Amino acid sequence: MSDQVRQPLIDPGSERSTRARVARLILEHGPVAAAALGERLGLTPAAVRRHLDALLADGMIEPRTVRPRGQRGRGRPAKLFAITDPGRSAFEHAYDDLAGSALRFLAERMGREAVSDFAREQVSSLLRRLEPVMRTVPADQRVQVLAQALSAEGYAASASKAKSGGDQLCQHHCPVAHAAAEFPQLCEAETEAFAQLLGTPVQRLATIAHGDGVCTTHVSPQSLGESAHRDKSKETGR
Repeated sequence: MSDQVRQPLIDPGSERSTRARVARLILEHGPVAAAALGERLGLTPAAVRRHLDALLADGMIEPRTVRPRGQRGRGRPAKLFAITDPGRSAFEHAYDDLAGSALRFLAERMGREAVSDFAREQVSSLLRRLEPVMRTVPADQRVQVLAQALSAEGYAASASKAKSGGDQLCQHHCPVAHAAAEFPQLCEAETEAFAQLLGTPVQRLATIAHGDGVCTTHVSPQSLGESAHRDKSKETGR
């Protein structure tokens, strides 16, 4: 018998990495068929099935059957796979933990001001994307447009009229709540971006990071924003 240690046919580390990629594709593009996953990742049908079976056993994904559009009577419905709520949460917690670790490293090496710079850079993409849109949107619709953009990024946002005047922007989910609790610069940069996009003062009333159920931002009436802009223009012209 040879003294050599027999190597496993499948490397466990590689298996975990590939399985994570399968799960992420389902998260981002699901419900999706097994064949589509194989094509995107370059995996054999057997390999895809192995990863899907493991994710199903862990409760990360769930199967769904969909009858192709226009198909009636005979014919097998298509089997698709979608992420479950626990699966989605697992991704979010992992992202939150990674964000916290990265910000801690940045603060230790370069100081807290570097965290603020990083937070502003993170929201700059939202500013670049929405500023041209906001210029074409009526002032009374801007909060709704912002809520829709935030929802598309996973914040489950909604907009409504505030009883005290102005609008109320609510974010029912925060992917980096734990990181934001340790580094409030994330919330501060986001609030600054909201004011810039909406063209009027805003005030954070509650945050998930501080233990509230919802991140709530009061948006001042547009007339107040326009008045502030006129005052600033007068001061600049002096």
